[in-house]
Parts: sequence; structure tokens; C-alpha cells
Amino acid sequence: MAKYRLVLLRHGEGAWTKENRFCSWVDQKLSSDGIKEAQNCGKHLKALGFEFDLVFTSVLSRSIQTAWLILEEMGQEWVPIQSSWRLNERHYGALIGLNRAEMALNHGEEQVKIWRRSYDVTPPPISESHPYYAEIYNDRRYKCSDVSQENLPKAESLKDVLDRLLPYWNEKIVPELKSGKMILISAHGNSSRALLKHVEGISDEDIINVTLPTGVPILLELDENLHPLGPHQFLGDQEAIQAAIKKVEDQGKVKSAEK
Repeated sequence: MAKYRLVLLRHGEGAWTKENRFCSWVDQKLSSDGIKEAQNCGKHLKALGFEFDLVFTSVLSRSIQTAWLILEEMGQEWVPIQSSWRLNERHYGALIGLNRAEMALNHGEEQVKIWRRSYDVTPPPISESHPYYAEIYNDRRYKCSDVSQENLPKAESLKDVLDRLLPYWNEKIVPELKSGKMILISAHGNSSRALLKHVEGISDEDIINVTLPTGVPILLELDENLHPLGPHQFLGDQEAIQAAIKKVEDQGKVKSAEK
């Protein structure tokens, strides 16, 4: 019997996800399909009887918007939401805004997979001349973060994401979980992967093969020491979920017409 239960998900599809671009810290709203994904997620969680006490999100709109839509579908709009940059998507540095398939054509699919999925490889850092540098680092949402803007990352590996996420997990989320609250975390592909790596003890080598589709809730059942009682569970139509996972994996491949 699980002592604690936690639902984690990657936000619904964003506008740049649809365009197959590295979105990272650029603030994007959900696409029309992403809105439907979030709404369907909420309907499914409601049908399964979930009742949340607290929601955690990043400070990026697509994460917050997903949480809003889920809670609205569940009739739980009153549930408090706490947001932190520490749940943000991985900072992809100089790769931000680039098309994954085009990069696979120019650099090879394996290199793009390493940039996207490896544990400790950091992409080239963003420079002040990057077209999205000012938009990110002049954004008011980071003026109220717990680190100075100068110390915000300029590029991150998945290991870096886990390093900046762990203090928030240990100091903010775990105490709420241990107090008996049912928690929903609406995050991003890589912040969710980092958290799964930590909670489930996934190896540095195996994490490269962990892919999370957009808008699909993941159930974690934990014992009194926050150790998993079994592997994480994708909630929903399993055939559709596997197709969605393949779609994410194919984002880093050369389009067939270009091969």
C-alpha cells in the first residue's frame, strides 16, 4: 500500500513543440492541441477520482496554463498553485529556437539525441547576441526568483537541471507530500525526467531512453521513505501513449523526405 501518491506531468503541447523547435526558457503558450491535451488530462484524472491539495508549476506559461486547465476540468480551481523557476524546462543555451529535425540533418541524429537526452552533456551556452537572450534575461518573472539574474543558467545538462531542482523538491515539495497532501506537479519534459531519475534511481546511462509525452499524467506511488513501490505509471490509453512517446522521439530525427 502506497504511503504517498504523486502525479507528475509534462505540460501540454506548446506552440514551438508543434514547430519542433527548442523552446526551453522562451515563454510560449499552449497550442490548440496542447489545450485539448490538458483538458483531456483533467477529465481523465477526474474520472479516476483524484483530488489535489496543492499544485506545483514552473514560472513558464505553458506549465501554469496546463495546471489551470486541468484544475478547471476537475472542478478544483480553488486548489493553491506554487510556481518556481526551479521546475523550468532545461536551459538549452545556444540551441534555443532551433529546429530539431534541421539540426539532425546538419549535425546528425545521434548528436541531437545526446544534446536532448543525455545526462551530463551541456549544449553551447546562450550569448548576449542570441535573438532570445534579452527576452529571457529581462523577463520580470526572474526578478523575484531565489537567485540573482546574473546567476541564472546560460545552458544546462540534465544533471544541472536536477541540481537546481533538488533543493526545491527537498525543501518545498517533500514536506507537503509528507504532511499528507495530494500533489500535482505540472512541469516540463526535462524537469520531469530529472525528478523521475532522482525518485526512481534511474542510472545516468538509462535516463537517455526515458521519453515523456506532452499532457500525459504520470502516477508515482511511494513508501514512507519516498522510495517507489514500482515503476512510474502513465495514466490513460496505453496504445495512444506509446504513439505519443514515439512522436517525441522522432522530433530529433531527420525528416524522411530529407534523408
